[in-house]
Amino acid sequence: MADETKAAKKRAPKWVKITAIVLAAILLVLVALVGAAAIVWRNEIATVANFRKIADRNDAHQDGAVYRMDVSGDFYFDDFLAQGGASSDSELIDFITNSITRGLIDMTIQESEIACSAFTAVTPAGDRIFARNYDFSKTNTALVFTDPGNGRYKSFSTVDLQFLGMDADRDVEGLMNKITCLAAPYAPLDGVNEKGLSCGIFMSYQGTETVATDQQTEKPDITSTTMMRALLDYCATVDEAIAFVEQYDMHDSAQTSFHYMVADATGASAIFEWTNGTDLTDNDGSARTLRVIRNDDDAHIGEREGAADYQWITNFVLQPGYYEDDDAKPGFDRYNEIASRLSATDGVVADEQAAMDILAAVGRRNWNNDDSNGITVHSVVYNLTKKTVLWVANEHYGEAAYTFEFTL
Repeated sequence: MADETKAAKKRAPKWVKITAIVLAAILLVLVALVGAAAIVWRNEIATVANFRKIADRNDAHQDGAVYRMDVSGDFYFDDFLAQGGASSDSELIDFITNSITRGLIDMTIQESEIACSAFTAVTPAGDRIFARNYDFSKTNTALVFTDPGNGRYKSFSTVDLQFLGMDADRDVEGLMNKITCLAAPYAPLDGVNEKGLSCGIFMSYQGTETVATDQQTEKPDITSTTMMRALLDYCATVDEAIAFVEQYDMHDSAQTSFHYMVADATGASAIFEWTNGTDLTDNDGSARTLRVIRNDDDAHIGEREGAADYQWITNFVLQPGYYEDDDAKPGFDRYNEIASRLSATDGVVADEQAAMDILAAVGRRNWNNDDSNGITVHSVVYNLTKKTVLWVANEHYGEAAYTFEFTL
């Protein structure tokens, strides 16, 4: 028995050594994998780590939460355009999934019917202003800051996280939800870049049952919000924005239709619309062509538009003769209210707060409306001269906890 005990003691160190070697090998593999992941996804890891809530939800007021997202890296947008863009939501989702998560985690982008209003103006000091309301329903929102480098411009933009699949009735929590939000740079609703170029997207309800623009020429493809991202990243002026958009086939997302406004620090602005015929005949999205309405060449739209140096927009197509009558124009009441307030001062607003007051006047919680977009999710005033942002959540005008100011 004593001899067997001694033999067992001699054998024990051998098994300990083998176990130690195996464990060490496993540890080295894990360290290598973690190190490789840290290198491959270093920007994504940094972005997720910085994702944070800056305003709480308030269900009684139909408020979602507000988050800040500082994006590290270039989020592969150069690669997106280089491979020809995308002609559909599914193509865009495939690109984002394969680029950001290397195909390991499914991601999503979805859009819905939105309302919205916007206008341009000028201050007595000559600062150029772009102001916008985003009207929808209760949702979580991200304020997205990007600085991709490599010749692309730094920018601020606003993203509705419901379009990324986030539950509007819950806070954005958990690693998987935050990873999904890495798609946010591809879904801006409005924004401004360091050169003072600003843009916004607005529903246009085209066709008898709202038909999406879906051009089919030999040009490369781009979708609604990726066009917005491209303008913020690559364009410094309205002229550059027009030249960029003319190079692409437009494909509206979510089987709906949009038009857009863009403005710059020189005071130039333009509205982009893709149309074909009238509201009753504009039912083939592939037959539409781009129409550009410049602020200094819009007398054909109407007398008051031609007389004004500023522009304003809601949710109906501005092309003359598109509708049978004014009653068929979605958002025409808000359009008239904004026009009335701007014309009273010839498009001059005292400051950013005065512009915000006009947005508040057409805020949807207090506006007499009967559609589903019953609330204004955010109101924002961009000073294109000073490159500043005044942003208010959920019509909490004048409330510090819901008001944010930034400078690019």
